[in-house]
Amino acid sequence: MRKLYEKSKLTFSIIWIVAYCVLMSIGDGLSAEAGTEKAVTLPIALALSVLLFAFIKRNNLTKEYGLCKSEVSAKKMLFYIPLALMMIANLWQGISLQVSVTETALYTLTMFCVGFLEEVIFRGLLFKAMAENGIKSAIIVS
Repeated sequence: MRKLYEKSKLTFSIIWIVAYCVLMSIGDGLSAEAGTEKAVTLPIALALSVLLFAFIKRNNLTKEYGLCKSEVSAKKMLFYIPLALMMIANLWQGISLQVSVTETALYTLTMFCVGFLEEVIFRGLLFKAMAENGIKSAIIVS
């Protein structure tokens, strides 16, 4: 993977995008057939997340892709408390589960992996690769 990354970051990111889309779609289909949503998708998402994070960590790219300790002090992060309150406002009236607790856990864990993968692949790998040729196109595509 390192050789491909060094040869063409754009090709590397496109391969990750294709692998992510195809494997997650296959996982969703197999999960639906199994009868438990995200039962197959979660292990695929976890494997992709671990593989991508291991690649980034092994090649000392954590700082380049923002996967390191923040340089901003914790005191300055207090600014985000109102945003966090807005995000959880719909939970103030309680939670009504439409699926089983197991499926809820599978969905939640899968979405954490999806968030990680999409941010690193699209806003990390793809954006940085495209930004080398022009920031405007990188912003539009990413």
